[in-house]
Amino acid sequence: MTLSRRQFSALALSSAFVPGSVSAQQSSEDKALQDALDAQVFGTTSEYKAALQLIENRGNPDMAAGLIRALRFTEGRRREVAEVLQNITGQSHGTRWFDWMLWQERNPQIVPHPAQIAFTRRVLLQIDPNFSDFLKTEYLARDKMRIRLEEIAWGGVRKDGIPSLDNPQLISASEASYLRGSDLVFGVSINGDVRAYPLRIMGWHEMFNEVIGGVPVALAYCTLCGSGILFETQLAGRSKPLVFGSSGFLYRSNKLMFDRQSHSLWNQFTGKPVVGPLVNSGIELKQRPVVITTWDRWKTSHPGSKVLSLDTGHRRNYGSGVVYANYFGSPDLMFPAVVDQSEHRQKDYVFTIRQFGAARAWPLDAFAKERLINDGINSTNLVLIGTAESRSVRAYERGNHTFELSSGGLKAADGSEWIITEDALVGPDGTRLPRVAGHIAYWFAWDNYLSDAATVYKG
Repeated sequence: MTLSRRQFSALALSSAFVPGSVSAQQSSEDKALQDALDAQVFGTTSEYKAALQLIENRGNPDMAAGLIRALRFTEGRRREVAEVLQNITGQSHGTRWFDWMLWQERNPQIVPHPAQIAFTRRVLLQIDPNFSDFLKTEYLARDKMRIRLEEIAWGGVRKDGIPSLDNPQLISASEASYLRGSDLVFGVSINGDVRAYPLRIMGWHEMFNEVIGGVPVALAYCTLCGSGILFETQLAGRSKPLVFGSSGFLYRSNKLMFDRQSHSLWNQFTGKPVVGPLVNSGIELKQRPVVITTWDRWKTSHPGSKVLSLDTGHRRNYGSGVVYANYFGSPDLMFPAVVDQSEHRQKDYVFTIRQFGAARAWPLDAFAKERLINDGINSTNLVLIGTAESRSVRAYERGNHTFELSSGGLKAADGSEWIITEDALVGPDGTRLPRVAGHIAYWFAWDNYLSDAATVYKG
């Protein structure tokens, strides 16, 4: 989302409420460069032109990050800002913020000038002063973060502008007359507690905090990267589970969620804190299995399932195919992220697992050719059962067995028949092969975060 100066001003409360923070040790040059960045968004015409001249004369690409951020929040000044960007970087990417963000991601060797920290805070806190919960200066130094500050992008909403559902109202499957059989749901089963969360509702909220089967969990659904990941939120040594919300920020077109206790920012895709007081905690949220499937298939398999009520406490259009319809139907990304499309298109779906000391992805279209895949990750043998059209994939450990589908479930190479459940594969002697947590995602998200450390199933 790009704002005109008028739209930006409408969001701002007052430029005075977050003055530039200048330490006593800050040099006169640093102060001048901070003021030069401020002038790009907040200055008069003569001020921003003089400031651009200062930046251009200095000729150092370390000011590119600040100018790229300014490029998004200016309208009539984009051509001049882009010209200075070209002169200090030696690159030409036009006037589009999107294209310059891609360049920035590809050039991590360029370390931004420290002036970008105060400038970033001033711009973003103009949109929502509550962003100060996440952007405390002491956590924004480059060596304090696990992501790059210059790549944190505003997602178009304020803090909690996409409201989480906390212990939402549930109804029985028989009462869910609002659902069509073809509607997709997130299916969850923990300790016999079976629930369905329709994507047509979750797309408006992107997060729930629940206790399912006695286990505190949160489903973090990033609509932009197509991934809904179920995390355990009770951590060892903490008296209460973490409760998560949506910060309003993105990183490489992936939502940055936050926990309400520490207001640390977390990478939704990896389940790790990346900005704030928990960065060095060593915490990585444990995943739980979740499946996307149609409502018809879920309620047929689980007639006693509970399901989200339309009575969420919020007014939204929860109709089928409404939320993010244009985005889901487009091959394009809404926000910038570098992606290798040599083998897969950026919004192709993959099923992904990060466990057993490794990471692996299975293109969803592989399940259009064969519903069952015997494969493995690292030294662990897996069997995956999927249906491409409904994005449904479940993965299980398979030990030394090789399986094929049968009329009753699965058949092993030794002729034994196995039953498929949400928790495990169950053999005729009661042997259980456990379910393995994984999730669906767009290819670009997987490639952007884990391509160097992951493998991809080739068929």
